[in-house]
Parts: sequence; structure tokens; C-alpha cells
Amino acid sequence: MRRSILGLMSGTSLDGVDLCHVVFENDSYDILGTCTIPYSAEWKNRLQEAPTLSGLDLIRLHGLYGAYLGNLCRDFLSEHRLQTDAIASHGHTIFHQPAEQLTYQLGDGAFIAARANTDCIYDFRKLDVALQGQGAPLVPIGDELLFPNYTYCLNIGGFSNISTNVDGRRIAFDICPSNIVLNEFCKHFPKGYDDKGMHARQGQVNQSCLDRLNALSFYQQQGAKSLGREWAEAEVLPLLFSANLNTDDLLATYTEHIAQQIGNQLQKTGNCLTTGGGAWNDYLVERIAHYANAKLILPESRIIDFKEALIFAYLGYLFLEGKTNTLCSVTGATSDSIGGILCKAPRINCS
Repeated sequence: MRRSILGLMSGTSLDGVDLCHVVFENDSYDILGTCTIPYSAEWKNRLQEAPTLSGLDLIRLHGLYGAYLGNLCRDFLSEHRLQTDAIASHGHTIFHQPAEQLTYQLGDGAFIAARANTDCIYDFRKLDVALQGQGAPLVPIGDELLFPNYTYCLNIGGFSNISTNVDGRRIAFDICPSNIVLNEFCKHFPKGYDDKGMHARQGQVNQSCLDRLNALSFYQQQGAKSLGREWAEAEVLPLLFSANLNTDDLLATYTEHIAQQIGNQLQKTGNCLTTGGGAWNDYLVERIAHYANAKLILPESRIIDFKEALIFAYLGYLFLEGKTNTLCSVTGATSDSIGGILCKAPRINCS
């Protein structure tokens, strides 16, 4: 069936909310509109502080953030004169501890549906976690069906993740923290990030620090695995802070770490669709290419910037079609599933 879905994505690097309006028919798609709404300083602070809130205050923020997203959707659809069958919202990850069967995406779908007056599908991860899966990554089913001509699909966002086919089964996993760590050391830069990797290019790699990063136990784990903000804060940032390096050398060292960890996963010949904010980091892409056997392919800019929002729209499409949108071969769950919760928009205005 032909359906139009508005996908929403908020990454851990707090760049803003990506909106991608897509028409799907089977496994074909047509992007009708895209937009990134940067977070205000107030919203950045709220989202950064969310993990420290009391239960009551976190529930309040869940509704407030849902209302905020709903307003963004309403305004986007109105401005671009678009109509949509549903909104598919990733939410903003506050906690992700699948070993504890815990994942929490901020942004109440009831508030999104009410403010946008549009059906909303949200909370895509929780069912997979309940099925003893990682709840992540969820994008690989879109890689499989929408981008079948690539050997690998790599996304470099707050965290880097990859998917590929092995013996006819889609597998995927998080590789390493990426922009969530790099941006921690760029808060004083005019853009808040290392534009094109210029500072990392000028720095010197500290081999001792790099070796300690590469020795972290996560990189020895096999099979389905995913990362959250908590792991980066507990394992990576203290190691970097204790190295006592200047900013350029820190960025050079951590960029090399990302490049090596990603390059280790790109050892088959073939092509690699490369997307996410890190794809614009020229120096990082150069260093990944140095270690990889696969050829890195950067697609058109709207796929680089909006692929995850596009695929969350696709997850919403699959949900409405009653089709699997979460693969146990990727997450390690006990079965495939149709993840998400549907909130129906109000049909009668009583005011």
C-alpha cells in the first residue's frame, strides 16, 4: 500500500531534530521534504540533564518533549503543505542498558499525536529489549530493503554502526562512540564541532592513549552489541581526560581510534554506503579509507544527513503494514518483531 510517513530522528550528539517526509510503496521510496531543526540552548540543557532527573521530573519532560516534537511536525507539514498518514518518531535516547533490559526514548507519542493531530508511532526499541535483544541498531532492515546494492551500510553519528549480509542474514552492531565523544572537546569551537576534521588533522596521535582506547573490552565482544551514552561517559571520556592532551591531539587520537575501529569492520572488498554527520568530516573519512578494504561511497547530501530519519519513517511504514521491522539477526532477540506503539490522533475537536 502507498503511504506517506514523517520520520523523526534525534541523535545523541544533540545536533537537532531531523524530519524526513517520505512516500513508500513496497520497498521503493520518494523523499518529499527534509529539514533539521537545531536545538535551542535551553533544549540542549534539558536533554543533557535528563539522565539526572527524578522519576517525576523525567515523566514531565517526556510529555514536554513530545509536545515540542508534535509542534515541530505540525509546523513542518503546514509550511511545506504536506499531508501524512503517520509520524514515526525515534525519540531521544536517555538510557540504553540492554543487559539490564532497559532502554528509554524521551518523547511521549500521545503528545506528538495530539499536537500534530496525526497518528504517531514511537518507542520502537522496547519490544526488542523485552525479547532479550539489544533494541539497536534498528536501521539495518532499511539498509537491507532500501539500499540492497551496498556491501556495507555505515552510519557515523553520535555512535558509529554498521550493517552487512553474512550468509544471507543481515547482521549489524554498534562499532564505537564517535561524534558524541569528538564533540565533547569542541564545545568552545564556533560551530561546536571539528569542521571537516581540521583540528584533528593538525594534531598528533598519542599512541599510548590510542592503545588504551583500542584495548577496551567492548571491542573484543562478538555478535549483537550496542552502545549508549552511559558507556561512553564511564569508559571513554575518563581515559581521554586522564591523558592530559591538548585539544588538537585529543581530536587526532580519538579520530584515529574511530578510523581504526571502523576500518577493522570494512575488510571485505565492495562498497560502503557512508552516512551521518561524520561523513562530512573529511579527515575522519580519509583515515577510515586508509584502514578499510571496502570503498567508501558518500551519497547525495540528503541521504547523508537524513538516512536515519528516512529509515525510521520506513519502520513506521512497516509497522502500519503489519510487517517485521526489527530483525533478531541484528539485535540478538529471541525473534523478529514489529516494534513500536501507535497513538491515534484525535478525530473530533470539541473546542
